[in-house]
Amino acid sequence: KRLKKEGKTIILITHKLNEVMAVSDRVTVMRKGKVIGTRTTSNTTPQELAEMMVGRKIVLKVEKDEKEKGKEIIRIEHLMVRNPKKNIDIVKDVSFYIKQGEIVGIAGVAGNGQTELVEAISGLRKIDSGHVYLNNREITDKTPYEIRMEGLAHIPEDRKGMGLIMEFTVGENIVIGRHTRLPFAKGIVMQKKVIRERAKNLGEKFDIRPNSPNLKVKFLSGGNQQKVIIAREFDYDPVFLLASQPTRGLDVGAIEYVYKYLLKARDENKGVLLISMELEEVLSLSDRILVMYNGEIVGEFNEPEKFDIQLIGRLMLQGREGIN
Repeated sequence: KRLKKEGKTIILITHKLNEVMAVSDRVTVMRKGKVIGTRTTSNTTPQELAEMMVGRKIVLKVEKDEKEKGKEIIRIEHLMVRNPKKNIDIVKDVSFYIKQGEIVGIAGVAGNGQTELVEAISGLRKIDSGHVYLNNREITDKTPYEIRMEGLAHIPEDRKGMGLIMEFTVGENIVIGRHTRLPFAKGIVMQKKVIRERAKNLGEKFDIRPNSPNLKVKFLSGGNQQKVIIAREFDYDPVFLLASQPTRGLDVGAIEYVYKYLLKARDENKGVLLISMELEEVLSLSDRILVMYNGEIVGEFNEPEKFDIQLIGRLMLQGREGIN
């Protein structure tokens, strides 16, 4: 806006509709390399632009039914994680629980311990003290593989670095973690036909485009790469889903798809922990919200219809000082 006032001409390339609506005067939508149309920003809506972007009607507003919660599916008790190089605590005495059929969102500014918390729960980072229980079984000192076998699914924030092996095919990525077991392997021999068939079926079910099991996953769009991860994580029927930045870098069509499957997990009585830097996303999807600041849980909000956005924002920026 400052550059505009100075008389500069600006071309902004983004898929974030809130940015388009906030700063642009005109907006041109492209899809598959072609211009779909141009609108004056003041005369259009996010809904219209979203439909132009994906070529179909998009539901931007998340609608979820009231759901009775089941038993407690995961419990974190007094979790502490240290940064050994800096000799500081990065996750500080964090405790919370999640029940079946519940989405708990963690709101917070990036760099306040969310990544380290996720890595600790999923076995990717050493826990210095505290306990994690999944389905009443302690998983605190288990390996990532052992934790997955207990029923934890993980959509990591870095899909290219942690969620996928970019030089592997779609089919190979679909069975990662199960590639040494039946039916995908007999002894040390991978059953490529079985893998292709499973990937093809999941490609249809999860709308992976193109649905080509032998295609290297690096050639897919970001949205379709995320669908490969979601397909893999749902395929072995987990009891708990850990979703970290699940819509980062995705267009509105892919975002709608991710929301659909997070809500599907909730409806299937799975527990879901959602970590997102997008506050609107956390507000829309969550049944409860925890606010994380400087490695601590500094606030909890239990009733979706009464979420206090202003207070959540202050807690995100100032911690408990934001209450005063």
